[in-house]
Amino acid sequence: MLWWALHLPALSLEAFIATLPPEQAARPAALVAAHRVAVVNAEAAACGVRVGMKRATALALASDLLLAEAQAARNAAALRAVAHGALAFTPSVTLQDAQTVLMEVQGSLRLFGGPAGLQRRLAAALAPLGHCVQMAAAPTAVAAGLLARWYPQPGGASTAAADLLLGPHSTSLAALQALLAPAPVWLLGPGREHWEALQGMGVHTLHDLQQLPRAGLARRFGIEVLDELDRALGQRADPRRWLTLPAVFDSRLELFARAETTEQVLHGAGVLLARLLAWAQARQARVGGFTLRMRHERQRQVLQPPTELAVALAEPSAELGHLQLLLRERLARVVLTAPTLELQLHCQQLVAGEAPNGELFPTRAGQAEGLVRLLERLRARLGDDQVLRLQPVADHRPECATRAVPAQGGAGAAAGDVPADAHQQATLVQAQAQAHGLLPLHRPTWLLPQPQPLSERDAVPWLQGQPLQLLSGPERIETGWWDGEPAARDYYIAQTREGALLWLWHTRLPSTDDAAPRWFLQGRFG
Repeated sequence: MLWWALHLPALSLEAFIATLPPEQAARPAALVAAHRVAVVNAEAAACGVRVGMKRATALALASDLLLAEAQAARNAAALRAVAHGALAFTPSVTLQDAQTVLMEVQGSLRLFGGPAGLQRRLAAALAPLGHCVQMAAAPTAVAAGLLARWYPQPGGASTAAADLLLGPHSTSLAALQALLAPAPVWLLGPGREHWEALQGMGVHTLHDLQQLPRAGLARRFGIEVLDELDRALGQRADPRRWLTLPAVFDSRLELFARAETTEQVLHGAGVLLARLLAWAQARQARVGGFTLRMRHERQRQVLQPPTELAVALAEPSAELGHLQLLLRERLARVVLTAPTLELQLHCQQLVAGEAPNGELFPTRAGQAEGLVRLLERLRARLGDDQVLRLQPVADHRPECATRAVPAQGGAGAAAGDVPADAHQQATLVQAQAQAHGLLPLHRPTWLLPQPQPLSERDAVPWLQGQPLQLLSGPERIETGWWDGEPAARDYYIAQTREGALLWLWHTRLPSTDDAAPRWFLQGRFG
């Protein structure tokens, strides 16, 4: 077996920074636990703030210091997203502690091109989450976690997830024992509890611990220290319970500062969208739609109803930038009733399968995808009822042959698609037209909203004082008697002196008014 450990040393601080608006992310910040500073960022450390200080002392050193309480639930949500990112590459993922994710990758190396290939894919998957990651590999789970937590980083700082580096690693138990020998005893969970006593005995490293009699150690410090050491060295069984993915994605983000603009809301929603994509990729699927729920601040002691935005994609996507763009368009149409305090993202619309491959040269499929993206943006900006498409109707009357419906295909179907029977009908009509020697497009695309009456002289229609030349026809239509709007017409293709082609019809029903027009302009050919 080969275990990879992903240790996030600054997880709690990074999860807190994600709740800040962009303009405050660079300020000195610290988290407080039990009225003492627990974690500080680089800006706060430059001001002299240290871990263990009291709250008042830290504020005295940095007057603009952002202080917040450390929250286990917030950290757990961020760690869960990292675990979902790991599940996209192996089903054997578990948690070592509140800051470390373990993944067994022996069966995944060949699939992803070896350790280097898997490392690149994993780094790309974790990069949108914005965490610093320390990584190590070992043949046992406990040893991988110890190495990832302890091994020295360049300059003493952890490496960003986008530049994920594989630290010390070992593929054999013999080499692992030499690799763990200089590791400090406090890396073991029980060793931290007895660290002062072990220091007093001169025990500083795991090698020192192994030199002491096991019976004496068990009597004085308990069997837990030796059990964890044995599991790290592969001398004791270490069964694990694998993580499972939830069937529905639901994540919350409590904002540290009130979000009064859509840009601030979009920043917080970007964190949730990155977690959504990590969950979707772990399920080997793409997002077909999601719902963003915004909980607002009370106004004059009155609880404001939450605002919900449902974003439906015409074509499923696994691109963070694309989802953010659609959400930005929707938020631009929303007027916030009150400042936003909490965001919740919900998704259960997934489409299984990998995303389409990229194309080197433009193809018909690529152009269709561009049209789908355009329709999605228009729907997000204008609303679903404002973006329409024409749907064919089985009626010979031109004004009734189509109807406008929202251009809103379901997930996995491109907006603008027409049913298969409509395609078959169009193919059949074109084949019949070619068989009879007619033009492939014997009806114009552009129709007038209402037929325009034309004057008539010597049985010839006139338009704008000029006679029209009839080129083809008649095409007879007699229909509509069942709905009270009968049509008995003879259609012709006519030409003006300038060469423009028109579509006319001549009524066949007699009229009691001799002055009533009998010729009408129905449309124009492009």
